[in-house]
Amino acid sequence: MSATAPARMDTRPEGSGRRLVFNGSLDTAAAAALWPEAMRAARGARPLALDLGGVTALDTAGAVLLLRLEQVAGKAEWHGLAAGPLQALLDRTREALARPQAKPQPALPFLGQVGQATLDQGKALLTRVAFLGETLLAAIATLRAPWRLRLSEVLRHLDEAGLRAFGLTILLGFLIGLILAFQSSIPMKQFGAEIFIPNLVGISLLRELGPLMAAVVLSGRTGSAYAAELGTMTVNEEIDALRIMGIDPIAWLVLPRLLAAMLVMPVLALVMNLAGLVGMAVVMGTLGFPPIAVVNQLQAWVHLGDLAGGLAKAAAFGLAIGLVGCRAGLAAGRGPRAVGDAATSAVVGGIVSIVLLDGIFAVLFFRLGW
Repeated sequence: MSATAPARMDTRPEGSGRRLVFNGSLDTAAAAALWPEAMRAARGARPLALDLGGVTALDTAGAVLLLRLEQVAGKAEWHGLAAGPLQALLDRTREALARPQAKPQPALPFLGQVGQATLDQGKALLTRVAFLGETLLAAIATLRAPWRLRLSEVLRHLDEAGLRAFGLTILLGFLIGLILAFQSSIPMKQFGAEIFIPNLVGISLLRELGPLMAAVVLSGRTGSAYAAELGTMTVNEEIDALRIMGIDPIAWLVLPRLLAAMLVMPVLALVMNLAGLVGMAVVMGTLGFPPIAVVNQLQAWVHLGDLAGGLAKAAAFGLAIGLVGCRAGLAAGRGPRAVGDAATSAVVGGIVSIVLLDGIFAVLFFRLGW
């Protein structure tokens, strides 16, 4: 409709409410000019009557003004509005306003993203601390009542995480010892110091590489299995069912897995060390050194403290991998990708955690002179 004159608004009392009478062309300019006065008049008006009998033209801005007046008043009575273009425009505008609105972009989107990421990481850290506290409380309660711990579950997880991983651990350990010996022989041969290869490989395996590689194996096999199993139970709402029945899922599901991971990790590290030493001995044999020479070098340079420190680190690695895997499974979402995301998070988080712990142990052992 063509505009004839700018719209004007008259406010009239009507009983206990008000009547707003609009005349002329209610377009964008008129809506902007009338907006403050119209909003003041609509606040507290019970009831509010909107008289559009004198409106000659209306655009979307004017329609938004009228609908906002209705929203501010809570309810409005429409007068002078017959079925036609004005009614159709109001209906379309009402439908558009009812749709989900896009969130306004911040003035500095980069800072907003940094802040949101910081908040998300803080919330994730709080959930990890809360899970660690729940696990600690459940462990203390289990120490007071040991019969609550399901030994059958502990044995099952020991078999799955330990015995079934021996083959892969032996293979990787043998190859790691073989590679270390071959790579060490290249520079040492220049100085005629091949006899010291067992010293280098033995100390490296027992103190660092043995526990670290065994932890990587455990994280890839067992940590992901923990996350996938518990994640499936979370998706199927079995965890919620346990809580409804009054059963603590931490004591029922998490503690057996943590205990199994802690017990099996030193054994896997020891198997990795022995396999690596065998691989190194094979290389030393190809270089012309008899087995007794290798054994004498190991006895002279490798001490029981090296093995004990590595096994202690291995137990800590096993606890960290179990915590990360179980927490990832219990925190899984509800969608079709929840289990896969939980397993991926368990593997990545487990490897990151063991590397961080290894750095902490390295500083601690250095300070202690171990």
